[in-house]
Amino acid sequence: MNRRHFLTAANTLGASLIALIVPFGTAGAQEYPDKPVHLIVPFPPGGGADILARTVAPRLAQALGKPIVIENKPGAGGNVGAEYVAKAAPDGYTLLYGTNGTHGINASLYRNLRFDPIKDFIPVSRMTTIAAMLIVNNQFPVTTVDELIRYAKANPGKVNFASAGNGTTSHLAGELFKTMAGIDIVHVPYRGGALAVTDLVGGQVQMMIDVMPNALPLARDGRARGIAVSTATRYPGAPEYPTIAESGLPGFEASAWDGIFVPAGTPAPIVARLNAAIRETVEDPQIAEALKARGAQPMPNSPEAFARHIADSSEKWARAVRASGAKID
Repeated sequence: MNRRHFLTAANTLGASLIALIVPFGTAGAQEYPDKPVHLIVPFPPGGGADILARTVAPRLAQALGKPIVIENKPGAGGNVGAEYVAKAAPDGYTLLYGTNGTHGINASLYRNLRFDPIKDFIPVSRMTTIAAMLIVNNQFPVTTVDELIRYAKANPGKVNFASAGNGTTSHLAGELFKTMAGIDIVHVPYRGGALAVTDLVGGQVQMMIDVMPNALPLARDGRARGIAVSTATRYPGAPEYPTIAESGLPGFEASAWDGIFVPAGTPAPIVARLNAAIRETVEDPQIAEALKARGAQPMPNSPEAFARHIADSSEKWARAVRASGAKID
């Protein structure tokens, strides 16, 4: 066969393969999903992450046309559940509810991470930006950020701040507050936000900077005292609360985010199908309002935009980890 005939045959074969592959990919996207989809929440039931995941799951199931089964796999600041999904089959039936903890903080905090938050996952879509709030026990004698800082300086080592666990947003936000304020407060880690706020309400710890889905209901129903929000500007869903920056600690800002991930190798048509379903879900007016009421601002985006956001977020939280000096084996 001369070179001309070879190229002609090769082109014909290539066209035939494309004709076979393209319809197959399209069919795969149309048929997915054909069974329930499992959403892994790598944090305990009842915490802020679990609340947000369960807020969107029913509507996401409607958008996909199949049930969403939520499985809580907590441990090691979200690493246990993230590792589970990293090793799952890349078929779109095992999703990860990921956060700035699993994909922004833990790579800098944990010495022996058993998954790669970048290489082992495909980011599907960001869901929300999550504000946090500084709350204190009702018996703790402070009502403003300035009062809290002055009290802590007068009582070094006697104020405990709770967190949802080592390396969580509540931990690093507390460490950032401690460093910027120049105060000596003691970190008390819990196995999840729900346990932490229980002890805060009970008086075992005095303060916590927790995500709004946990903190805002406590403040509004009087079980804890809301002091200020962690965002750079006042949170639209709770404008009555000042920012930490404007009420005693200029320059302070710390907020979380969440999103959906799939294992690396998941076919592009499935990623696109999931992205469209997530966007439809969080842009639904009823879901959007429910999220805002829990302190989460809807922020869906493309996989590419989500990947860029993760890169920026990782660098920010890496600086916070270095500043705190925190490390976990």
